[in-house]
Amino acid sequence: MHLFIYHELETLIDPTYKSFTCKLLPNIHNILGVRLPELRRIAKRLAKTNNPSVLEQISSTTFEETMLKGMVIGYLVLDTETTFILIHDFLPLINNWSTCDSFCSGLKITKTYPCEMWTFIQPYFTHTEPFYIRFALVMVIYYYTDLNHLLDIFNLLDNIHHSNYYVKMAVAWSLSICYLRFPSETLPYLHTNRLDDFTYNKALQKICESNLASSSTKSFIKTLKRI
Repeated sequence: MHLFIYHELETLIDPTYKSFTCKLLPNIHNILGVRLPELRRIAKRLAKTNNPSVLEQISSTTFEETMLKGMVIGYLVLDTETTFILIHDFLPLINNWSTCDSFCSGLKITKTYPCEMWTFIQPYFTHTEPFYIRFALVMVIYYYTDLNHLLDIFNLLDNIHHSNYYVKMAVAWSLSICYLRFPSETLPYLHTNRLDDFTYNKALQKICESNLASSSTKSFIKTLKRI
């Protein structure tokens, strides 16, 4: 069955899209070049069984197969215990930001069980594996950047000390979203945070790059840069 899925993906290869994706993910060397809408279509079809055993039909040999497996997990409508097991088993397969962020965006069960998911992701903030940490951070960005969680988020960000680039960028992204949504509540943290200079300055950069920030906001944020 692995081969059946792989051969279907082979028929959908777009060389132009492959070239584009390879430039985005230069360290990933198993990219076929299948566009995301095609992957979602296949994932929805496979998930119609609503049986987690369908995941056994999907290999993790290529970038697209791994993406597909993550999408199917998101589409399955299961109890939280089963879903959390599937998530935990999928995390070791993540080796790039694209798979990580796509996987997080598909976990709509979070909207139904926000408290349970919040508890589930907590151990991953202090994990040694970088993409486990990025998974937790991106879940916060997508589902928990609200006033109820803001102080918890600041505390979590202050206690992440991993040196991985994609972890640092996720921390910066998270802080930028906090500021863009809640500037007055986030400003004190900009002054008191314990982030390293690289991560802190990247957060400021992301704020300035956002279309949600006014010209005056961008000018002010630039004055906060650490030299």
